[in-house]
Order: sequence, then structure tokens, then C-alpha cells
Amino acid sequence: MADALTAREAAALAADVFEEHPPATAGDRSGDGPLGWDGYARSRARAEARSGERESVVWGTAHIGGRPAVLVSFEFRFLGGSLGRRTGDLLEEAYAHARAERLPLVSLIATGGSRMQEGMIALGQLQRVARASALTRAAGLAQLAVLRDPTTGGGWATLGAGADVVLALPGAQVGFAGSRVRPQDADPSAYTAEGQLAAGQIDAVVPAERLRPALSLWLRLLTGGTAEPVPGGAPVPPPPALDGAYGAAANGWEAVRRARARHRPRARAYLDAWFDERADVHGDRCGGTDPGMICGFGLREGRVVAYAAQAGTATRPAGYRTAARLIRLADRLGIPVLTLVDTPGAANDAEAERAGAGAAIADVFAAVASVRVPVTTLVIGEGGSGGALALAAPGSTWVTPDSYFSVIAPELAAAILKRDPSETPATADQLRLRPRDLVELGVVRGIVARAE
Repeated sequence: MADALTAREAAALAADVFEEHPPATAGDRSGDGPLGWDGYARSRARAEARSGERESVVWGTAHIGGRPAVLVSFEFRFLGGSLGRRTGDLLEEAYAHARAERLPLVSLIATGGSRMQEGMIALGQLQRVARASALTRAAGLAQLAVLRDPTTGGGWATLGAGADVVLALPGAQVGFAGSRVRPQDADPSAYTAEGQLAAGQIDAVVPAERLRPALSLWLRLLTGGTAEPVPGGAPVPPPPALDGAYGAAANGWEAVRRARARHRPRARAYLDAWFDERADVHGDRCGGTDPGMICGFGLREGRVVAYAAQAGTATRPAGYRTAARLIRLADRLGIPVLTLVDTPGAANDAEAERAGAGAAIADVFAAVASVRVPVTTLVIGEGGSGGALALAAPGSTWVTPDSYFSVIAPELAAAILKRDPSETPATADQLRLRPRDLVELGVVRGIVARAE
């Protein structure tokens, strides 16, 4: 069942102010459309009378939390919010205006997909929308989507899933297949906002009463955070070590044990202490999530910083893909990146291998190597092999006193070298993995001090 919000009610829910833009082109509204579909003109007339709109979308400029944006809102009562040629005209106008005015674009989507009465002409509008979105992305402008009920078909596969940040209203039907065309034995939960969140396809489910504050925060984060944001070329300093971080370790094995201590500060503690406010992105957009990788954007003393933080567990392929998505988005928007390293290593079980662990790790290496914005790294616990190194910024990596960084875990090194397990502590010393060793070797820039 579609939500009860009209296009303009949805706009009022999301924005402080919404000013509709009159259509730049009249469009073809004569007769029964490009296919000569019998009764199409009458259907449009009934839709206009029912909805008070002349098409399935309205668009204009809005202010959300004081931030200007282009706002697109779908009218489901107009032929199920379907996309036809005239819809494509309006969406193309909205994207063009966003680029001309250097504004982010927010879509409030409620659609059943392409308009059957216009056949392939309607389906072809998805290519127009995809191109407009790609041009807007290339211009370095943010796109946010809010999924209403329902968001299916091409509307989900273009404006929805193609946005940088995807929010959804609770209980919204979300999926490429609408309720009348999906397999009869399909799990209905897979086609809900909550199901898509669990599968890593959207970033958050937001209650209607929280939508405007959520959009306001995201617009602050994705558009620079201040009226005159600090250029992305200036690197962020590493956060200080939190209370609970130990002093210098006497030997390698002691450094490993300290980094593995249950009570030492973890990623969420660092993020919460360092940022004034923040919001997480969620999922790899490939069907996976990893609670051991925390990614998002935050405000630190008026400056926006992106973060990708390992939370002390073996990082799974979905976690690496989420981090790569975050880093590339930050690069496109000109936002510097902070990474926090804390993992015993990449997950290496059979499921992780089948999920593409190697390719996912390679993608993070490539993302860090190719971004134009500066990346700063702080190792806050375990730095286990390539699974940790993938997130580390060459030449800009720091460590806390209660951390280590190693080519491999000492136990595994001993096993590979065919040493007795009792030799693990000595092997840890030989690996020179303590913070002070890493500084002497030139692997890291320094050891951060405790917060004052």
C-alpha cells in the first residue's frame, strides 16, 4: 500500500521552504501518447483530477535546515508515480538546475516504475535520469534519496539506489520488483526498507518526524559543513590517544597483549570523542554489511571529515567495500578522510573468500592510492597484516601507545616459520611491531599523545 503523503506533503515534511519551479518545456500531452494507447488521455485526466498535479513529479528549490537544495518529490496518486516522457523532462530539468546553481539534489521517491502506456519511450527515461545523475555526480554535487512507499522498478534503480546517501521511511516497500511481478514465493521482508537496510542497500531507516533533521545533518555533512569549508587539500591531524591507552610497551609481545586488551578504547569511542556530530553510511551496496567497519561523515570544529574505522574484529569483504565506497565519495566531494585501523586481519574463512575478500581489499588499496583528498590514519589497536594496511595512508599514518602493526600476527608468523608456539613472544620481538619500533623503521610518522 502506498503511503498517504502527496508530493507536496512529502516536500513539506522534508523542507523548511519549498518553491516549485515551473516546467521549462510544455511536453507532449496530446492524445493517447506515443503508442496511441487507448484511454491513456482519459487516465491522465483522471490522475490530474485525483492528484491536482499535471505529472508524477514536482520539483523546485528548497531550504532544509537552512541549506539550499534542489528537491524532487513524486506524486503516487498520478498514475502510481510512474515515469513517462514528461516525467523524464522534469527530472532532467531538476538535475540541470542543480548543476547550474551548484546545489545538492534531494529526491523524495514514491513510484511503481516505468509507465506502461508509453512503452519503451517510458523505459528510455531511465537512461536520461541515469545520465543526468552521472553528470551531477561528475560535477561534485551530492545526491540524497528518501524512499517512500513504494519505491520500485526504475525509480529505485536510478534515483534511489544511485544516490550517494539513501534514507527510507519505516515500512516502505523497496525493490526492483513491484508486488505484482515478483515471485509468489519470494520472502516479502526482502522488499522492505528494513530488509534493504539489513542487506546493505540503504544507509538508514528514518521515522517521518525525524526526516527533516536527518536531511539537514546530511546536507551539512555532504556540502562542506560550513559556509566556507576548509579546502580538502589540508590533511586532518590524527586524534589524540584516549584515556586507557597504555604507555610504552617493554617488548613486542607486551605491545600485542595491550592492543588486544578488552578494556582499551575502540573505534566508536574515538569517533564519539573526536567528532562534534556525525552520521554513518551503511552497507556495501552489494548485499553485505560488516559491523566491524564504521564509515561515515562527521563535523570536527566546523570541518567535515569522512571516516572509515575498523572496530577490532576481522574485517569482512563487505566492510572493505563499504570503506572504498566512502573514500571515493569523500574524494568526489572534496572531503578529507580519517581512517582508524584496528583489526587482527582480514576475515579469511571460506565465506569471506567466496564473497571476494581479495578483490575487496584490493579495492580499498586502490581507493586510498588514487584519491586527491588527503588521508590520515591512526592505528588504535591491532594492525594485522594487509587487512590493516589497506586502510593506512602512505606517509601519513600514526599510532597510539597501545597499538601494534605487523606483517602478520606473531602466532601465525611462528606457525609459518615452523616454530614451537612457545616461541611466539620472541617472534613478536623479532617482528619489531611496537609503536617505537614502527617509528624507528619509518613505517609511521609518530606516536600520538593522550588527550589532555
